[in-house]
Amino acid sequence: MRFLKNVSLILLAAVSLFSACQKEEYSLGALPDKSQVQFEVIQDLSVDPGGNTVILVNKTPGTVAMWDYVTGKSSRDRDTVRYAFQGDYNIKFSVMTAGGIVEATPKLIKVTQNELKYVNDPVWKLLTGGGPGFEKTWVLDVNANGDKKVFSSPIYFAGTQIAYGTTMPSGEVEWTKVEPSAGCNCWTYNPTYTSDTWAAEKKDHGSMTFSLKGGAVFTANHAGIGGLGAETGTFMVDAANLKLTTSGASPLGVSYTHTDMASIYEWKIISLNENTMQLAGKHKSKDEVQVLNFLSKSFSDAWVAPPPAVPASDPGFNPKFAADGLVNFITGGFSRVWKLDGTGNPVDWLAKGKGWTTGASSSYNWGWDDNWTAISTSPTSWVRFEKDGLKYTKSQQGVISTGTFSISQATNEITLSGSNTLIQNGDHWMSPKTQVLKVVKAFPDDISKGVWFGTSYDGTKDEWFAFHYVLF
Repeated sequence: MRFLKNVSLILLAAVSLFSACQKEEYSLGALPDKSQVQFEVIQDLSVDPGGNTVILVNKTPGTVAMWDYVTGKSSRDRDTVRYAFQGDYNIKFSVMTAGGIVEATPKLIKVTQNELKYVNDPVWKLLTGGGPGFEKTWVLDVNANGDKKVFSSPIYFAGTQIAYGTTMPSGEVEWTKVEPSAGCNCWTYNPTYTSDTWAAEKKDHGSMTFSLKGGAVFTANHAGIGGLGAETGTFMVDAANLKLTTSGASPLGVSYTHTDMASIYEWKIISLNENTMQLAGKHKSKDEVQVLNFLSKSFSDAWVAPPPAVPASDPGFNPKFAADGLVNFITGGFSRVWKLDGTGNPVDWLAKGKGWTTGASSSYNWGWDDNWTAISTSPTSWVRFEKDGLKYTKSQQGVISTGTFSISQATNEITLSGSNTLIQNGDHWMSPKTQVLKVVKAFPDDISKGVWFGTSYDGTKDEWFAFHYVLF
């Protein structure tokens, strides 16, 4: 039995080896004949006497439906289309089979009257600027200046379980976000295109217009994507399901939108109001969507950049120290040596808590000068505060003077004894003469940023003149 078993294993291995050495041959299934493609296009006259309601039915088993019904596209086996405007509509039908795509003979239908109730929904009105007889132009929230008018980028990304909209009582559509949970594909990622430069180019990406002037006409000028240019087609909105489909023309996108999408003609309306719109399209291979962020052109053109936010005062102004915090800050709890920030931003005038200098060059020659630079950068120019005995020492280019100091924690004031001062520059008008120093700016939790000692105050301007000292 063991011998027979071993022989069987050897034969099986030989057969497997022989099979592995053979060249594999693949073949597609047989391509069905055009006559085998069966479908129905039914005009439901009981709903609309003019034939506006049309039912599409794929009756070819084992195939994927591919409808092009002029105002949009669909891949459903059974779908219902409603035409608002009278006219002739040539409905094209194809099926995807194992052997390839087979196109059936198109079916022409006639819609004999307008039925504007199908384009009078609030979603249609917001999209087109008012419904029948109106049109509205949209642009991506991106431009050559790098403005972020509403969104941080013209394109966001999200998991498929988070990207859906909800129609509000006002008729607006709001992006409903799912709270993240285990196993939920409901993440979002909102890049900032000015810093995340891969997200979108800073340039004009063109415009697109949804028009209901005599028909549902959609035009797009893809200025941001080379090779696409201007397109004209039609569009359809399924307001109940917040689905937008276009035919003959595709919505604007960034450079990789058209290559990444499963379909550039089928979109979910994620949010929509008078000024903004977000459309989500499924990625062709990833379980995620691209969300394109649009502005109405009228809103975008009228937009004015807000003034930059102006903080009430500089960070660190009028610092708050804990009990004994100021003495520990300037002494390090034992002894701490400071020097004038001669290579950085040594002096400033802080009006209403805000300084204006960015470095020594801000006041060079009439304020800061070469002599100040030489003194402040000398290794023998420094001041030292010691906690034990509250001792103060100043080295003015090697000339030592000593004394003591006291602290007023309530007012952030340090008073030097006798005639002691900070580092001097001879008779220069900026040389500090006062023995009372006000800590007007500091960061109690970050000693590396130094301290600003205010040496004079102008009450008429609410302005401090201050010297910046950093660790020696």
